Amino acid sequence: MSDIDDTTGGPAGAPASTTASNLFDLRSVIALLFGVYGIVLLIMGLVSGNDPANLAKTGGTNLNLDTGIGMLVVGVLFVVWVWLRPLKLAAPEPSDPDEREDR
Repeated sequence: MSDIDDTTGGPAGAPASTTASNLFDLRSVIALLFGVYGIVLLIMGLVSGNDPANLAKTGGTNLNLDTGIGMLVVGVLFVVWVWLRPLKLAAPEPSDPDEREDR
């Protein structure tokens, strides 16, 4: 028999991840923050990025646009990380002494 569980994609005996545990995963929160701030900076870069005064301050680059794109890429990387490596919940300890394995 295989040591890999087909339902969880992890080792046999590892519990499946739940929707609630994935929703409140810190990586998901960070991805959301990077996404929101990235969209705001992307819009600001597209709307007010061609102003010569702003371009002079940043050395000729549209820093809001560049940073917004970078933050969106990082947010997508966090989402891919959450999707490829979901959380695994710890197995509860058996309460019956007869069910415990000898250690």
